[in-house]
Amino acid sequence: MVNPSQELLATANGRKFQTILADPPWRFTNRTGKMAPEHRRLSRYGTMSLPEIKALPVAEIVQEPAHLYLWVPNALLPEGIEVLRAWGFEYKSNIVWHKIRKDGGSDGRGVGFYFRNVTELVLFGVRGKNARTLAPGRRQVNLIASQKREHSRKPDELYDVIEACSRGPFLEMFARDTRKGWTGWGNQAENYEITWDTYAHHSRVTASAAE
Repeated sequence: MVNPSQELLATANGRKFQTILADPPWRFTNRTGKMAPEHRRLSRYGTMSLPEIKALPVAEIVQEPAHLYLWVPNALLPEGIEVLRAWGFEYKSNIVWHKIRKDGGSDGRGVGFYFRNVTELVLFGVRGKNARTLAPGRRQVNLIASQKREHSRKPDELYDVIEACSRGPFLEMFARDTRKGWTGWGNQAENYEITWDTYAHHSRVTASAAE
């Protein structure tokens, strides 16, 4: 059986990272404790329980001062704070991803039990002394507005923000693709392929258009 903690340490291979981006495969449950039906997308890849995510040995692979950018669904904000603290970081701020249509309006195709979600949050945490963002961070607004792509895929614009505002080395946990200058850990990092119905504006289309 695969041990995520051992895999993470093996990927680090003794290296330490000053900036970590993480998009955990959160496990959604409804009031009965069963997996919420609106999250059928979770069958596309494995999920982890909150204790499993918190137990990952992130503290062993960071070099202070360090920054953490942690994706968390709106419904799991308290759990996101728990993970941030379990990994040894102190919450400071957040970045909001506003999912928009081609015409710039809010994309209302997201799920939500109470409201139709058109945003997702990135929690920003720090550990160690002198852990402020770099100078561009003090000019960077905490909003990214971009179109949705395939399920669970996050906006590439965030990488540019992180690289401008935080110090390397950079590690992406639960990576779904590779990026130059980053170390990626995740079961889709090297062989990410789209094998399900998705949005027309997905990453492979975007990448092909840029070539």
